Order: sequence, then C-alpha cells, then structure tokens
Amino acid sequence: MSTNSLDDVLRHACDLAATVLAEVATRTDEARGESGERDGQYAFDLDVDGPIVDALSSAGLGVLSEEAGVQHPDRALIAVVDPVDGSTNASLGLPWYATSICVVDDDGPLQSIVVNHASGTRFEATRGGGATRDGHPMAPPLARSFEDTVIGVNGRPPASPGWGQFRTFGAAALDLCAVAEGRLGGYVDFDDNAHGVWDYLGAVLVCQEVGVATGDAFDRSLLTLEHAERRTPVAGCTQAVFDRLRTLRTSN
Repeated sequence: MSTNSLDDVLRHACDLAATVLAEVATRTDEARGESGERDGQYAFDLDVDGPIVDALSSAGLGVLSEEAGVQHPDRALIAVVDPVDGSTNASLGLPWYATSICVVDDDGPLQSIVVNHASGTRFEATRGGGATRDGHPMAPPLARSFEDTVIGVNGRPPASPGWGQFRTFGAAALDLCAVAEGRLGGYVDFDDNAHGVWDYLGAVLVCQEVGVATGDAFDRSLLTLEHAERRTPVAGCTQAVFDRLRTLRTSN
C-alpha cells in the first residue's frame, strides 16, 4: 500500500470516528456513561471502534484496538487504534479527546494520525518523512531548560519535582502531540501500568519525526503488539529534559 493510499485510509477512519462522536455529543449525560463491560470503557468507545476497525480491516490492515483486541495479526501492516483517547473528557464535554491510529510494519511505526475531535486539529507523521499539523510541516520544538518547562503528566507527581509547572489533561496522545508542537516541554506518566500501546504510539511517531526524545521510563520498547502489555511513556523537548523526567519517574 502506498503512503498516499495509507493517508486516505487513516483519514477516512478518523472521519468515521468524528461522525459518531458528533452524534454522541447530542446524547444525554446518562447515555454518554460507561459501558458496564469494563472499568473506564464508555458505550461510545464501542460505537466509534466498530466503524474504524471495519474500515481498516477492509483496507487490508491488521488491527490492534483497545476495544476490539487483535484482528488479522498475520497481515503485513498492523494498525494500532485508540478510537477515543480521553474518553472521560469526551463524556464530560471537555475539549481534549482524540482518535489515534499508528500503522506498524516489520521495522516499527510507519505512519500515524492523531485527530483532536473537539478542535479538528490533525497531526500526521510518516517514518522518515516528518510530521504535519493540519497539513503544515512541523518544526522541532524550542529547547527549554527543565526549570522553565510546563510538563504534561498522568497520575500524581511527587512534591517539588523541579519543573516550572505541570498540567494533567487526560489524553496521552494529545499530550504528547502538545510536546511535539512545543506547547508542553515534556510528558511523563506517574501511574503504574496505565498505558496500552494504542494510547501513545501514534503521537510518539509524531514526536520522533520532529526530534522530541521519547521512551519508556523503565527502558522497555514502546512498541508492543500485545494487548495486555503496558508501558510508562516519557517525552522531552530535549534529551536533557527527557533524562530528568525519566530519572524523576523511576525514583518515585
């Protein structure tokens, strides 16, 4: 499949998600509640997931989805899918939730898309081809000292970590994209076993293509195609910021 064809497939999948989420926004608060099937899963997670998985599978891709698990794992390209990253935000009408898809081949992450459905902002990246925001090439973020950074976090940070400020937004894919575009100086997950690969992989490719340092706090590969595996993502606008955040995470 060509890069352009893959672009079209991923954009179409995200458009399907946007259509479902537009309908979800008209539902009552009760109808936007949790699915009851597992903790943290909302009914609309499943509503969005179905059309995305069908579209990607029909295009010849295997799929690893947070909601649907693994489909067609023998295919050459596997799409890692989070249909709604930031589901709780979406349920509350907070404008920080996204669909994230990252296509993986034998060499790792190949192409990704992260779409903020509240704003319509679209991040895309191709391995070795750079990253874009709404179709415009993204430049490396400005280097900042650790003491001057605003850090995105998941979980509860320790007291007096040494950074300038922090924010907890609740959608890892968008938080990491905010590092890639220079709005945040870094990101670190303080929860244990909180993130599946679908939460971060699409945004990690965006980060890598603009020169943001990324990795797992405990030095594991961020790429896994095992549904049950969890990682602790860290990102920094510079290697020095990344190193400080990883050290901070592993010592707490």
